[in-house]
Amino acid sequence: MPSYDSVFNAFVTLLVTIDPPGLAPLFLAVTRGMNRDERRQVSIRASIIGFSVIALFALAGALILSVLGITLPAFRVAGGLLLFFIAFEMVFEKRQDRKEKISDMAVTKDMIHDIAAFPLAIPLIAGPGAISATVLLSGSFQGFAAQAALVGIIAVCLLLTYLVFILAERIDRLLGQIGRSILTRLLGVILAALAVQFVADGIRELMAV
Repeated sequence: MPSYDSVFNAFVTLLVTIDPPGLAPLFLAVTRGMNRDERRQVSIRASIIGFSVIALFALAGALILSVLGITLPAFRVAGGLLLFFIAFEMVFEKRQDRKEKISDMAVTKDMIHDIAAFPLAIPLIAGPGAISATVLLSGSFQGFAAQAALVGIIAVCLLLTYLVFILAERIDRLLGQIGRSILTRLLGVILAALAVQFVADGIRELMAV
């Protein structure tokens, strides 16, 4: 079984990259015009699809990398740099702007029939950051029990995301613009530190080969 620190770090990393509080206003935007029951159905389906995609990369991420001829240390460095870029966007509020553009495009251009799958599940929940973080974490969760623990962490993160969707209206009013800005920046700094650790671990492993 993985250590408590590993489990906690994995939980924080995934929760920050998925960013449930930041998804609350976007969920309201893409479901505008729907009643409470319809929003609940969308939130359930989006959470299930998001969980399925992220869990797939948690269980088969290493296999996918091996098929492509990519070593895990190399992916740690690349994934860490990507997560650092996402953290940079969060601190300077670039990521939220990009997500809002994605949600607006999906609604105004009528590009989809089911907003639970797109843009909510992909790419707002299971985006490049969450997928990269999951593949990176899977390298530290080897064995059946450890993989089960990682999938459990993903399930908890998606359960929290579902609860955020259900309470989206209240959370959005509670946080307000200033609250969302402060929370996003704080999570961005935490993610930046975790990203630097990923890069450092990857470089150390590459040099040891």
